[in-house]
Amino acid sequence: MDHKPDPTRRRLLQALAASGLITGLSPVLPNYAASAAVNRGNVPAGKARDVTMDIAIRRETIDIAGDRASATTINHSIPGPLIELWEGRQAVLRVTNHLDEDSSIHWHGILLPFEMDGVPGVTFPGIRPGDTFEANFNVRQYGTYWYHSHSGLQEQTGVYGPLIVHPKDPEPFAYDRDYVIVLSDWTFEDPKRVMAKLKKMSDYYNFNRRTVGEFFDDVEKSGLQATLRDRIAWGNMRMSPTDIADVTGHTYTYLMNGLHPASNWTGLFKPGERVRLRIINASAMSFFNVRIPGLPMTVVLADGQYVEPVETDEFQIGVAERYDVIVEPQNDQAYTVMAESMDRSGYARGTLAPRQGMIAAVPPLREPPVRTMVDMGMDMDGMDMGGTDMGGMEHGNHDGGMQMAGGDDMMPSAGPIVARHGPDWHGPGNISVAEVQRNRLGEPGTGLENVGHRVLTYAQLRNVLPMQDTREPTHTVELHLTGNMERYMWSFDGKEFHEVSGPIDFPYGERVRLIMVNDTMMEHPIHLHGMFMELENGQGDRLPFKDTIALKPSERVSLLITAVEPGRWAFHCHLLYHMEMGMFRVVRIRNGEA
Repeated sequence: MDHKPDPTRRRLLQALAASGLITGLSPVLPNYAASAAVNRGNVPAGKARDVTMDIAIRRETIDIAGDRASATTINHSIPGPLIELWEGRQAVLRVTNHLDEDSSIHWHGILLPFEMDGVPGVTFPGIRPGDTFEANFNVRQYGTYWYHSHSGLQEQTGVYGPLIVHPKDPEPFAYDRDYVIVLSDWTFEDPKRVMAKLKKMSDYYNFNRRTVGEFFDDVEKSGLQATLRDRIAWGNMRMSPTDIADVTGHTYTYLMNGLHPASNWTGLFKPGERVRLRIINASAMSFFNVRIPGLPMTVVLADGQYVEPVETDEFQIGVAERYDVIVEPQNDQAYTVMAESMDRSGYARGTLAPRQGMIAAVPPLREPPVRTMVDMGMDMDGMDMGGTDMGGMEHGNHDGGMQMAGGDDMMPSAGPIVARHGPDWHGPGNISVAEVQRNRLGEPGTGLENVGHRVLTYAQLRNVLPMQDTREPTHTVELHLTGNMERYMWSFDGKEFHEVSGPIDFPYGERVRLIMVNDTMMEHPIHLHGMFMELENGQGDRLPFKDTIALKPSERVSLLITAVEPGRWAFHCHLLYHMEMGMFRVVRIRNGEA
């Protein structure tokens, strides 16, 4: 892992890929990653079976990202093999650790006894070198999931793979082909060195800093006083509006099914077929903006659970989230599957095509987005902007128009103000507190506000079935997502995991409302192990299920949970380095002695 990153070489490879002059650099891959469909059409119920599978974690030197590197593999590959399970049947997953350090596997989003959830120090001790751990459980769900190490920074070095569960009942949509698409980020640097650099200089990998020339451009556009106020405000926050991602394409190569963009993963189709794409963000630190130019996508599952179909042209996917989409290519041509990093420092890409070897144009990277006053949690109503044209500084249309935020009601583009001036969490672990907390579920995500086509929002997600538990919550938990970017400290309520006195208790059998407030100016994908959360997004009794929810800066979200899964469950930010630096808690549900 001491390989020195070479951005120039990476850019050359991407340019060659875009021109169609290079198709090699392919490592040994599992079948699903090497252009093979998981299924031809909906899976017949008669194929359902119990599954026993052996999973081996090793340290190996492999071809990856256009070069060779020492990596941590699962069954000799990155990503690991596809695990296929059947709802209502039994799963026996045996994990053997061939490393010289402890390891683990967490089955992300899977409902199972907490002792098998795979989180060292929370649900079990971990898997010691040479030992085998067995997860044996009845499969109680359907959908698209994934698995990864929960030990140190092993996930960044390759310990991740896809997991799908075939439903016992017919699915509410038809398709002819079924592809898994695993997005990830790879660095040739030792992840511990990446962490050390972030702790010394949190914006070490940010090469999109504001310049003196931009200062004078802003003065000419907005006036000296407004520009100075803007710079002072960001300076007080110890942050730059160009801080979109902690780790960027300066060190990352973005992979699709383990392949460098130059290697061009390809999924085949016949014109007129319905193709299912199971898109999994298995990266350590990267949000992606996913689109297929010229081909609309219909979202049919979110985080493994059915939603009413939503047709869109692009969506932002946070770390650990999954979206299943249906596409229907009608023409005898190739289409690019484009996964652009949210900060637009790089991309992963693949192709849907009628025949192998076909390619389509790779769209150029778009202009990097910038943070806004809304991201800072500022009270826009009370601010004198000195005649400033907010333009790109405000989420929404440049013409000042309104944006749909769910249902038929219109709301301001930045979302309604739902809380002001909450408790003061200022301290070394939290450098800022959102003065204004907003409902931002109707917003498309950073950098996608004005792209000129449809973008999926959380507000559009609607469950296919009515809510099963209609009780009013009897217990409310409010947590603030907190951080100090300058010191690279991340936490809940201003306290890192090692500083908290005990778990968060959810009363067994009761209905719980979980409120989260993002006091930071970065997105955080928050994952609750062991159970689904129902996102209160204005969809009445059709609230969508999520196991991971990406909070926008200064956003307040509310989720409902039925606490019927006894045990100790990890609850954390799924940005790997944020979790490692303390943005982690334990939720406890007691039933008897659990």
